[in-house]
Amino acid sequence: MIKKISTIMMIFIMITTPCMADDLEVEEVDIQQIQEEVVQTAANVAEEPKIDSRAAVVIDRESKRILYSKNCTEKRAMASTTKIMTAIIALENSRLEEKIIVSKQAAKVGGSRLGLKEGDKISMNDLLYGLMLRSGNDAAVQIAETVAGNYEEFAKLMNKKANQLGLTNTHFVTPHGLDDPNHYTTAYELAILTDYALKNKKFSEIVSCKTKTILINGKQRELYNTNELLGNLEGINGVKTGFTNNAGRCLVTSCTRNGKNIISVVLGADSKKIRTKDSIQIIEYTYENYSEMDLKKKVEKAFEAWQQENKIEIIKGKQESILPKIEEEFPYENYPVKEEEQITIEINCEGKLEAPVEKNKKVGNIVVKNKEQEILNLSLVTPISVKKKDKWEYWKELWKVYLIK
Repeated sequence: MIKKISTIMMIFIMITTPCMADDLEVEEVDIQQIQEEVVQTAANVAEEPKIDSRAAVVIDRESKRILYSKNCTEKRAMASTTKIMTAIIALENSRLEEKIIVSKQAAKVGGSRLGLKEGDKISMNDLLYGLMLRSGNDAAVQIAETVAGNYEEFAKLMNKKANQLGLTNTHFVTPHGLDDPNHYTTAYELAILTDYALKNKKFSEIVSCKTKTILINGKQRELYNTNELLGNLEGINGVKTGFTNNAGRCLVTSCTRNGKNIISVVLGADSKKIRTKDSIQIIEYTYENYSEMDLKKKVEKAFEAWQQENKIEIIKGKQESILPKIEEEFPYENYPVKEEEQITIEINCEGKLEAPVEKNKKVGNIVVKNKEQEILNLSLVTPISVKKKDKWEYWKELWKVYLIK
């Protein structure tokens, strides 16, 4: 009877307690088998894959172009992918070598855990590995308390960073991502956040790590990354898994092949296998169908050709004409394109200006379009200032004309 009651209580706890990370799931996936299924079911690799996850996106890290999307601007729960923001806030506001004593609050948090107990001693560096590899909710709470005093104040830092990054459809309540109606993001904004985080060398080092030995109370503990694609699919170098009942299975992935860097996000999958399959599908689709165009070189070549045929006439100026220059640096050099896409370059510039003309005066722009969509807009400006002619210069010009006659 006691055993029966214990079993019922255990089932009740499992149902009512929000579960968070894939390292607690018993579901295993065969990456090789899924890859074979992806190839077999792809009748036409040029067609966008039809995935089962509720939202997804793939972005090119250099141009930030969206290469695949499904409901990518829809607000959704993000589960443990929250910890991408938790990690970057910690990295920007703490010292990795700092020694930390685990609090009662951190030790009692539920869901996936690193296994911290009250009074344990651990470094911030090892907490971050426990956060991102093991997906420890206890590590998340301890990081929040160490950085900001409590996780409510830590959430303010998270939301401040989100605002700085322009993430207008993202809001954080907790450092771990357990379900809360006010804790949400979109697939696209999660990809943008991840792109920012990966620029941090330490963050990239952590999320690309398959296994890591950390120290808790001076004793070694081996951690294994919950990311099923890491080490099993070409080019994968991070980033984070996630799971709650409300969010479903989530996976944020960073991949680099032949110098092309992408980030894929899958949210709201019904199973780990679906999450894995959908991620592989959109990653393979992207690399199969997009190639890199040297957009900077293409624009510069077009502008040089234009300059050979055009100039700005300066009326009443000490200099008769000038050639404009491109004002800003190119935001990116390469741009991913499909074979059938047409990139066009429009150069618009004033033909005449009346002196005086100031330096860096905007006189036009270069508009780059992919079909009808504008992808780049560069300002054209005057390279120098040109003063207006004075009366003596007019006399000189008249005298020259007189001498010629």
